[in-house]
Amino acid sequence: MKVWTIPTTSGWVSAARTENGLAALTLPAATEGESLARLEQLGVPKGWRFAPPDPGQPLAGLEAALNRYFNGQREDFAFPVDWSVYTPFQQRVLRVVRAIPYGSLLSYGQVALLAGFPRAARAVGGALGSNRILLVIPCHRVIRGDGTPGGFGAHPEWKVRLLAAEGINAGPGGKYLLGG
Repeated sequence: MKVWTIPTTSGWVSAARTENGLAALTLPAATEGESLARLEQLGVPKGWRFAPPDPGQPLAGLEAALNRYFNGQREDFAFPVDWSVYTPFQQRVLRVVRAIPYGSLLSYGQVALLAGFPRAARAVGGALGSNRILLVIPCHRVIRGDGTPGGFGAHPEWKVRLLAAEGINAGPGGKYLLGG
């Protein structure tokens, strides 16, 4: 696995890639070292090699895309993903989530239905917890059916921040409206 760090306007982001595509992407951290430590928290094994993508490779545009996003511009993050890091169930769920448009929301139940598992909203939450490619697979766009944000790993404040950056703000009682 090859790893590189990316300076963004919101902090340091670390990314991991394989020959198949992006395998992990962290949320911004205050330091480069903290960002690299977050890769390990996402399950990227030690023994990786530091190697940014060469210019012209599909992932070479990730730095510019992240900075556009963190500067408030719409970004769809159409980068190749290494789906092999996920189980078949996780892949089905995360592919649905990857298709949620910028500035839109779905509930865990809606994602379960679209993934073909209409009674598996809790399992969808577990699959989202396995997401190692944050932002590119925008699990922050999935909320509870009652409009509350739901989980976001160890960084729930980032979920609210990312939704606000996309123009989605909670209403009274901290609840969001489904559908955008």
